[in-house]
This record gives sequence, C-alpha cells and structure tokens, in this order.
Amino acid sequence: MRINDKIEIADWELTESFVRASGPGGQNVNKVATAVELRFEAMRSPHLPQPVKARLKRLAGSRWTQDGAVVIFVQETRSQARNREIARKRLADLIAKACEKPKRRIPTKPTYGSVKRRLKAKKARGEIKALRGKVEE
Repeated sequence: MRINDKIEIADWELTESFVRASGPGGQNVNKVATAVELRFEAMRSPHLPQPVKARLKRLAGSRWTQDGAVVIFVQETRSQARNREIARKRLADLIAKACEKPKRRIPTKPTYGSVKRRLKAKKARGEIKALRGKVEE
C-alpha cells in the first residue's frame, strides 16, 4: 500500500480479520462475515520514521492499542470487499496525515499602538474609579 513517495506499507504488516457486521442486511447479516478489522503494527513497522510514528499515535487516539498497533474497524457496507477498501483507505489517510509535519507556531506581539491604547484606557478607567471615593472638604 503506497502512502507517498517515501513511505510504502508492505502487505505482511497488515492483518485483516472478518466478523459479522451489525445493521441492515437481513439474513445476510447472520450468515456472512462482512465487517473488517484492519490491524497495522505501526511501532514495529520498518517503513515509518520515528516522528511519523509519534504523530500517528496522537492522531489514532483510541484506535491505538497498548502494543503499538492501529486497529480500524469498518462495517459500513454489506460487501466485504468494499469494507476492506474503505479500511485500507482510512489507514492510508491517517498515515498520510501523520506524515505532514505540523507548522511551528510563532508567537505574535501586540503592536506598539495597541499597547499604548490599552494603557491609556486603563489609566482613564483608574481615574474614573479614583473619583468615586468620599468627597473631602
């Protein structure tokens, strides 16, 4: 499975198991295992660089297991083949998103004029409050 120019996941790294799906399908639901559980051993994968693995762990969330695998469960359609395609597509999208290096945030400073306006407003408010005291003769 090709993710981008640099990363390609081998078929031996993916494990698929099929179970009976819930939802519509009539008797077919009770007879045929159409839901797919795609398991990708991300931490043991030699094709993923370490920073991508760390970002993938954060993005996967509850789909990440204790032993470092990503588990994707799909039961959207009545077709086993279509569910397999959807699961593989979701995994590829997740890995592709993890490959994108997040943009470094550069903290901004308030402008000189906005600092001056803020201080001027604070001073004016302070003067109003100072005039609220008791009047002395």
